[in-house]
Amino acid sequence: MPEGSALRVAVVGGGPGGLYAAALLARQGHTVEVWERNAPEDTFGFGVVLSDETLGGIERADTVVYAALGAEFVRWDDIDIVHRGRLLTSGGHGFSALGRRRLLEILHERCAGLGVRLRFRTPAPAAAALAASYDLVVAADGVHSATRQAGAAHFRPTLTSGRCRYIWLAADFAFDAFRFEIAETEHGVMQLHAYPYSADASTVIVEMHEDVWRSAGFDLCDEAESAARCAKIFGEALRGRPLHGNHSAWTEFRTVVNERWSHGNVVLLGDAAHTAHFSIGSGTKLAVEDALALAEAVAAEPDVPAALAAYEAARRPAVASTQRAAAASMRWFEELAGYVDQPARQFAFNLLTRSRRVTHDNLRLRDERFTRAVERDFGCPDEHTPPMFTPLKLRGLTLRNRVVVSPMDMYCAQDGDGTPGDFHLVHLGARALGGAGLVMTEMVCVSAEGRITPGCTGLYTAGQAAAWTRIADFVHGSAPGTALGVQLGHSGAKGSTRVMWEGMDDPLPEGNWPLVAASQAPYRPGVSAVPRALTAADMASIRSDFAAAAVRAAGCGFDLLELHCAHGYLLSGFLSPLTNRRTDAYGGPLENRLRFPLEVFDAVRAVWPADRPMTVRISATDWAPGGTSAQDAVDIAAAFAAHGADAIDVSTGQVVADESPEYGRSYQTPYADRIRNALGVPVIAVGAISSWDDVNSLLLAGRADLCAVGRPHLYDPHWTLHAAADQSYEGPAAPWPAPYRAGSRTPPTGRG
Repeated sequence: MPEGSALRVAVVGGGPGGLYAAALLARQGHTVEVWERNAPEDTFGFGVVLSDETLGGIERADTVVYAALGAEFVRWDDIDIVHRGRLLTSGGHGFSALGRRRLLEILHERCAGLGVRLRFRTPAPAAAALAASYDLVVAADGVHSATRQAGAAHFRPTLTSGRCRYIWLAADFAFDAFRFEIAETEHGVMQLHAYPYSADASTVIVEMHEDVWRSAGFDLCDEAESAARCAKIFGEALRGRPLHGNHSAWTEFRTVVNERWSHGNVVLLGDAAHTAHFSIGSGTKLAVEDALALAEAVAAEPDVPAALAAYEAARRPAVASTQRAAAASMRWFEELAGYVDQPARQFAFNLLTRSRRVTHDNLRLRDERFTRAVERDFGCPDEHTPPMFTPLKLRGLTLRNRVVVSPMDMYCAQDGDGTPGDFHLVHLGARALGGAGLVMTEMVCVSAEGRITPGCTGLYTAGQAAAWTRIADFVHGSAPGTALGVQLGHSGAKGSTRVMWEGMDDPLPEGNWPLVAASQAPYRPGVSAVPRALTAADMASIRSDFAAAAVRAAGCGFDLLELHCAHGYLLSGFLSPLTNRRTDAYGGPLENRLRFPLEVFDAVRAVWPADRPMTVRISATDWAPGGTSAQDAVDIAAAFAAHGADAIDVSTGQVVADESPEYGRSYQTPYADRIRNALGVPVIAVGAISSWDDVNSLLLAGRADLCAVGRPHLYDPHWTLHAAADQSYEGPAAPWPAPYRAGSRTPPTGRG
């Protein structure tokens, strides 16, 4: 704001975020009043954790508050994880915590010293009334924000409840570290999250899936009984000491997201605007960072509307990133029962990296000794071999490393006849020379009618087989040790369309061929052609097409065959309840929907060489209501594994046109993770895996056995070799081709 232009500011809510915003705005010369419905000594919860980043912001903004906090903090570096009685410790993490009541006292004192009027035991007037009397209204009134609710038509909030119940309790002694402990009870798995916040006190959160909570009868317990029972369950961790509450009640975590954070001169802050699951840190941290950003925006911008726009623009990316990490962490704990059978150190590594904010490389910097032990358990040949360069055996095929070049349609078949040409030789050959353990073809179609576009390749003629043999011979001759896999599929309802860059999924303007599918349902209603539902004779013919293509693929020299049962293509169309509307033996319950894909799998497996592995790609969710469920995905994977699949390639979506994917870094890997840990079957993880650090992290955590990397290999055909160079790895799992060895080091740039 221009110098000398003081604002009248109303703050609704006297929690840490609201108080700190009040103090910072008062320091700028604004007149600030705070309404808090509770007494000054009232608080909920016990300790709060603040990061070094947050503390740095406080130090720059207000040295008085920073100094007061510094005198109170309890600091520690270790995380203790107790798994089936075994204690594992990882160091180098760095935490700072203090009591929530003491934090409020410090902020009360600071606000009073700056002339802020604090109204305790006083509900705030309605936001609309405040907005008419004040220049700026800061709504810091928490997760149940009345301000947000009153302005819901504008803020457009979405509140999503988690699947666990948790309770905030406290112990009258200080833990030595941040402690996670798992209790496997007759009712199910329960977990303890605990950390010290003073020399003689710790916060203790007990959490469990709602089904476990109800089975254990906690839904019938009051605060005292809940505390007593939790103290008994985690008696060893608590050294036999009691737990106590503070208006504590079992609750489900609510994730709050708002489309807008401000309306006129009213702005949301902290939990009123957004929440992030407690397992990755403190809501107090986010609220304090909001206050810092709001005060900076008010100081820098010419008026309130500009300040609120700047505040939201500055904070949204950081909050969105935190909420993505928090969502991953929350889901991990919701599915904890699926991980408890992991080996202890792998379980601990999995827990530490659950949010994807801590990675293998990051954890190695924090605690190299712990990370090296996890690597040894994983099977890394030596301390110089990263996890991604550890071999994996599938049947008679040993992959030299865990990197897969993901199947990617190129739409470049010669003359529209399905024959791969020089483009495919160069494309696949370059990626084979680039070091990946397994290079996959695009979806190779088993018939002319099974193509997606006229540019798609096939394996239904002798000429096509000869062309693929040429490519396989080049890969095996020029990049020895690289495995080449073929993905066989049939387009189903998604066929007879233009190549991607001319209009993805748009029908051909001419030269169309008839479509077949599980049911008479177009992929894009009103746009796509309507397919004919397969008859028994059609299914027999298509099974033969797949088997014939598999025989040709074996003759071409492919090392691995993948059956494409994902992305809404023919076999996927049978699996999803959204696309399979049949009423015969091939429709209805999942057992029936699996029937035809399994018949095709069996037909292919029968003719594919016994020593060569087969994988199956599935869509583990349709990203649409009523589609494939999480349990469906596990059951589908189990069925294919029972029929002889050596690994499941776990993708998602593209089954229906009106899907709503939750995009983000490694966003599909939780589905692979769930299948792997539920079934023990090897899985290939896919989906926005873009760094070698992500690959190493996923492998060590036991979330995947192989990682398929697509777009990064389009950007850099030598992605795997460069990953080896970046990690100073020069072993047999990533050999540079002899003609390329001079380029195995990053070239110097500029004068350096």
